[in-house]
Amino acid sequence: MSDFVSEFWNMYVIVIVVGSILACAVLLFMQSKATFTPGKTMGHVWDETLEEYNNPMPRWWSWMFIITIIFGFVYLALYPGLGNNKGMLGWTSGGQHKAEVEKMDATVKPLFDKYMAMDLKAVAGDKQAMEMGKRLYLTYCMQCHGADARGAKGFPNLTDTDWQFGGEPDQIKETIANGRMGVMPPHEQLGADSIKDLANFVRSLSGLPNDSVRAAKGKEAFTSAGCVGCHGMEATGMAAVGAPNLTDKVWLYGSSEATITETITKGRQNQMPAWKDFLGDAKVHLLAAYVISLGQGAK
Repeated sequence: MSDFVSEFWNMYVIVIVVGSILACAVLLFMQSKATFTPGKTMGHVWDETLEEYNNPMPRWWSWMFIITIIFGFVYLALYPGLGNNKGMLGWTSGGQHKAEVEKMDATVKPLFDKYMAMDLKAVAGDKQAMEMGKRLYLTYCMQCHGADARGAKGFPNLTDTDWQFGGEPDQIKETIANGRMGVMPPHEQLGADSIKDLANFVRSLSGLPNDSVRAAKGKEAFTSAGCVGCHGMEATGMAAVGAPNLTDKVWLYGSSEATITETITKGRQNQMPAWKDFLGDAKVHLLAAYVISLGQGAK
């Protein structure tokens, strides 16, 4: 498909490119026909005594220009450069990248196949595999979870043992491969007072300072408002729907009363993208093992 929406731009590029090279050739030709008088200056004087001789360019310099012009035309004949012209070799940067990726994949395939045949926990204990997994993590994951994998507001810490969608090896692999969609629906309809009660109750679950009177009311609202449907009767969460445990000290968005109130009022929505189609099964397998290794020190 053409890169230009109009043929005008195709011709515009061709004219500019060819015209520039021809202009250099014309300038070089004119210089070769010019006459020079040995010892004659250009008539300019700087700093009282500094003058410029009117000498021709050295012949080797002229030949360098000629070779450059010839090279330019040969290059444009062989490779893309003249508008939509693909060149005689049919080379494209995308094609070269694809070939290099395929070559590299063929080189490392036996190694990836070796790890694919291994259990995830076994891969997590392999030093070479973890070096590869770390490079994959730093390339594709650190933008959200951080270089140290400790996450940020809205992005989970991967070095602890708290997992919204489950921390079993297969669950972690499933999360990386197919992604996750986390949704906390808004509950503005409950009213400001009830939401404040709920916020205090949620803080009390993990031992944070709270208004005990409001927390008691919030406990009732936790059931009547339907919070138990996702977080469970004991508020320990439900991995099947990604509902977090509210009784621990891990907070994805923050534990202040204001932040919890905002979460209940406006809800939250976040997405972990799927990587299976982009990275392939083998790299997802390595990444999953690396993530598992990150949390082993927290156990």
